[in-house]
Amino acid sequence: MSKKNFVTLILSAIGGILFALGMCMTLLPEWNAWGPGVVTGCTGMVVLLVMLLIRRKMAGKPVLVKLTAKTVAVTVLGMAGTLTLGAGMCMVMVWDMLVYGIVIGLVGIVLLMCLIPLVKGLQ
Repeated sequence: MSKKNFVTLILSAIGGILFALGMCMTLLPEWNAWGPGVVTGCTGMVVLLVMLLIRRKMAGKPVLVKLTAKTVAVTVLGMAGTLTLGAGMCMVMVWDMLVYGIVIGLVGIVLLMCLIPLVKGLQ
């Protein structure tokens, strides 16, 4: 295993666990830990973002990506898909709106799947 992949493995595991734990703390009212959950989730997001920057640096690529129209469009589509999928999950798990939540969640999944041909291209 290369050094780049090992560092990515460790940082993504730490960031993913912190983010998931923060989401659980925030969304489960039984835990009564909304404030610390937000802090833990944000810490996980920061660790994951730092991991991306470190991986790009170790790969010999520029740390920051050039801002183009395609980059902005892909980012906006990714954010919209993620928020739509998350809203669908909240509708199912928190608000007990099963059918509407599943439909909204599937729309979010389709939006996220649209990222694959945009980023990788069709051949």
